[in-house]
Amino acid sequence: MRQNQENPVNVDPAEINKFSEQAAHWWDREGALKPLHQINPLRLNFIDEHSPLAGKAVLDVGCGGGILSESMALRGAAVTAIDMAEAPLNVARLHALESAVEIDYRQITAEALAQQSPGKWDVVTCMELLEHVPDPSSMVRACSDMVRPGGAVYFSTINRNPKAFMLAIVGAEYVLGLLPKGTHQYEKFIRPSELAQWAESAALKIEQLIGLHYNPIWQSCRLDAGLDVNYIMRTTKIMS
Repeated sequence: MRQNQENPVNVDPAEINKFSEQAAHWWDREGALKPLHQINPLRLNFIDEHSPLAGKAVLDVGCGGGILSESMALRGAAVTAIDMAEAPLNVARLHALESAVEIDYRQITAEALAQQSPGKWDVVTCMELLEHVPDPSSMVRACSDMVRPGGAVYFSTINRNPKAFMLAIVGAEYVLGLLPKGTHQYEKFIRPSELAQWAESAALKIEQLIGLHYNPIWQSCRLDAGLDVNYIMRTTKIMS
């Protein structure tokens, strides 16, 4: 999973186009991104429990239309949110205005922002993004560079194994239609051991690995043991 030397910016144009096409539906709670809305309270509460958001400087990497960004701002965080897809960012800005929530939305890569503002944020979140970039290890390093020593970085992604393929792609996209077809590519899924190696190489201490389990029949979700499909990694930047 090394970055393509012909594309030095850690961005996949096909992924940008994919999520740009969904921009108008980002805040439709019954639309194509309904599962994202359903899991958001769970991941928000997990972050807020371990890194109380009120008064914190928080960076949301790969914010899309701003579902998590806005919910963290409503918990009292000073939120900066970045993405490289212009259409979802415009939707996020408009929704924030309608919700009277102040969020600093920027169109910039994590690597570029890391060079501009190293060690600036108390908490960095990178949720459902690593499986959509050419070089996820570079993204992990950038997130580490942007958090202050002792600060927290949260990642969520999808494991790479037959069960994840059947549930996250075949089931969610083709059988149940929970997500648009082509949302995920199996070869881009990330094993916990791979993410752990990248995190440790980037001076991040792994505090917790927990599975995020979504039941499409009951439309319920929970955090529990088992990393077979979706999982969250909670890390802390090692003090130098």
